[in-house]
Amino acid sequence: MANDRWTPDLTSHVYVYLQVVHHIAEQIRTGRLAAGARLPAERDLAEQYGVAVNTVRRAVRELRDQGLVLTVPIKGTFVRPERPSGVEPEEAEPDS
Repeated sequence: MANDRWTPDLTSHVYVYLQVVHHIAEQIRTGRLAAGARLPAERDLAEQYGVAVNTVRRAVRELRDQGLVLTVPIKGTFVRPERPSGVEPEEAEPDS
């Protein structure tokens, strides 16, 4: 992502944070950001996209809500590994 020069369209009717979400989500879907890849720090993402840190925070929160990334305190935000289809986390292993 460091060499990516994409910037949000400030004239668009779509909120800037959602434009950032769509861009990062597309990178995940195309495999440019692989499962387990660490996203840059929020400040670095904000600088990269030319937006405020709070805009990036809102975008990362939305990506978490969509299940595309997970945030580990102190470690960072990572692209979530794909689950096998049809397996929900609660169903993964029954209690004995």
